[in-house]
Amino acid sequence: MSNSISLASLGHLLGIDPTTPLTTADMCARLSITFLPAENNSSRLQCFTSALLNACNVLGIRILSEQEACRSDGTFKPGIVVMAPGEFSDELLAINRVSTLYNNIIVGIHDEHPPLTAASSPQNKLDRIVGKLAWDMVHLSIYVTQESWTICTMNGGVVSIGGTCPLPSDVRKTLVPKLSAQVVPPKTSDLDHKPGAFKAGLTDMQEIVKDFATCGKRWSSNHYLLTHTSRETLQYRSPLYRKIVARYLDQRSGMSYGFFARQQPASAPPALLLKESGCMASESELKSTPLLSLENKHYVPVLVMNEWFLVEPVPVTVITTRSGCRKTNLNPDIDLVALRLDKGTITLMTPQGLPNTTISRPSFDTLTILSHALGNVFISSILQKIRPSSLFPELLAKKGASMTHWHGYPGKSVIPDGYFSHGRNNPPVSCSTPQSAAYSLQGKIEALEQSLRKNRDYQGDIHIEPNHGTNIVGLYSLSETASFINGL
Repeated sequence: MSNSISLASLGHLLGIDPTTPLTTADMCARLSITFLPAENNSSRLQCFTSALLNACNVLGIRILSEQEACRSDGTFKPGIVVMAPGEFSDELLAINRVSTLYNNIIVGIHDEHPPLTAASSPQNKLDRIVGKLAWDMVHLSIYVTQESWTICTMNGGVVSIGGTCPLPSDVRKTLVPKLSAQVVPPKTSDLDHKPGAFKAGLTDMQEIVKDFATCGKRWSSNHYLLTHTSRETLQYRSPLYRKIVARYLDQRSGMSYGFFARQQPASAPPALLLKESGCMASESELKSTPLLSLENKHYVPVLVMNEWFLVEPVPVTVITTRSGCRKTNLNPDIDLVALRLDKGTITLMTPQGLPNTTISRPSFDTLTILSHALGNVFISSILQKIRPSSLFPELLAKKGASMTHWHGYPGKSVIPDGYFSHGRNNPPVSCSTPQSAAYSLQGKIEALEQSLRKNRDYQGDIHIEPNHGTNIVGLYSLSETASFINGL
């Protein structure tokens, strides 16, 4: 993973906490875990819990007693991960003891097979996983059998590890990132909301709307984007827990896979080469300061091929699918929204004339989407300085770029020329997390460096997210991307 752009800059540009851990070592150092005793616990779970506790100690993860983990009123302190092995009655569920819905990750650990089979379709898999999470009111489930233990996440991710006793290496590699990078939907209260400001019916929008529709149809034969689990179809222990799930999802209709997005045309001024700029910032300043000021302008320091560049961040606008819509059968009148990032402020523009019955929410992956858009203008800026003949800046300014995310991986044979892959060795986090947004922007600089080393024209990048899926971003349209990924 590249350190080409500092967390301080990412914090200023995207609102990511500058203390966000990006490596598994930092994640372990930041984690605090408590184990909640169950009313009924099997011998297998007792053995698993003991091994997990030992693995956490080996990794330097802080283990707290229940008393240490709680406030005086019995609620869990913010940031504590709550492990809940076994079965709990309604009144003893850990969710009853959180002060806010986003303060704690709760992990259910079960002595049973995961609620899916090898033959489960992606739709069935997502329905069963989300249904079990909603019933148990947890964010993450671990299923323990006599052969293996399996982690299931709220966006349908499944990872199975052989053996019944978790080894420290497996915990560090698979579980720690999922406990450190919480999936939190962007709340409309955190955004500058402009209802009705997005007008999909305008003449100059017709080509874009057609691209979304054609793209959706070309993905319809691929099961990875056929999924949508409605929260209204789930079973809950009580009306209270139904309301809690709705609040957690910020009233979204349910959970689904993937997104389509179109970045609007964006022009960026050529980057400045630090050694030619007259700026005398030290290496430590370049790695720690959010922005550098030079001649009344603000620049982001970016390290490319061991050279520091100063990039002027410009506003970016992206049209994307709303959270929970059916990507393969889009209704452009209600299923598209616009996002704008300018000076750290995110503006959400929902469709004009939206029916009162339609809940329009930004994608869970909003930060990742905007991170990719921002990375595109950074690359445009740098290429204008060091490769003036590159077509990427010209085409980004004229046509924009497309973004596609799905919970699968492309074969090498379908990757187009000029697209460069990154991310395979990153910790396996969901793309709905701050870490993913950071990996996206830093990884794009890795992709740019690959193109420069190979002396090949840059056209886009493929961000591989381990245990999760793929973001493919570049100059091809959505429908063209759908064609080559799906072999059409």
